[in-house]
Amino acid sequence: MRDRRNIYFFHEKNEDVAEQCLILKQLAADYGFQVVNQHKEANIIASVGSDGTFLQAIRKTNFRDDCLYVGVAKKGKAHLYSDFNIRDTNKMIETTNLPQIEVRKYPLIDVKVDQTSRFLCLNEVSIRSSIIKTFVMDVYIDNLYFETFRGDGMIVSTPTGSTAYNKSVQGAIVDPKLSCIQVTELASLNNNNYRTLGSPFILTADCRLTLKIAQDGNNHPIIGLDNEAFSMMHVKEIEVKLSKKMIKTVKLKDNSFWEKVKRTFL
Repeated sequence: MRDRRNIYFFHEKNEDVAEQCLILKQLAADYGFQVVNQHKEANIIASVGSDGTFLQAIRKTNFRDDCLYVGVAKKGKAHLYSDFNIRDTNKMIETTNLPQIEVRKYPLIDVKVDQTSRFLCLNEVSIRSSIIKTFVMDVYIDNLYFETFRGDGMIVSTPTGSTAYNKSVQGAIVDPKLSCIQVTELASLNNNNYRTLGSPFILTADCRLTLKIAQDGNNHPIIGLDNEAFSMMHVKEIEVKLSKKMIKTVKLKDNSFWEKVKRTFL
């Protein structure tokens, strides 16, 4: 980590966390790091807080692929995106003293709405109805018509995002070493008249998923981008694919993805 010396701390705007960050900033200065006030000047961005804070840190700093993101949990055990605990400063010091560190790369999802608005997601994009009404979408994989979905909506997640919203609706947990996206239905309608696949499915990195929304009253769908939600008017088409951009984080030898899964869920 000796070639990365400018560090920016991202955290919630409250006094308790700010005081805890002062300790980390002093520790960083003691070990030769330059603490900067603008994330554009940093080549290390440290998120202090929960996994939700980590997602916000990446979004608010524009999904930079030219810097290293580091997650620091402010209480309890380390999380899925947070490799360090704020009280375990010895582990941080040990990592900063390494001449070289391994880097873990997390894929992003590229979302395009009506060929105009474009977004990136680290966890998932979700599409739901904003009213109590069956949501209808035609699903295309590349240029192949696949099915007509009827139900509450859909989630498209990255491998790291497979442990979040996707898991809560019985989606599979996917190893981040696989370059893919997972598509999971939300309360699909299956009867003698209507039929969907009815199970999550996984698409390879070069596949493009297109969702064409039926204009039959669902004029204000809610589009969730990680832990933020947007209501957009008269959306007709959403295109989702794996982005070529990737987020870089610290890779610790004793903290693999599956160790994180075990620590979090078992």
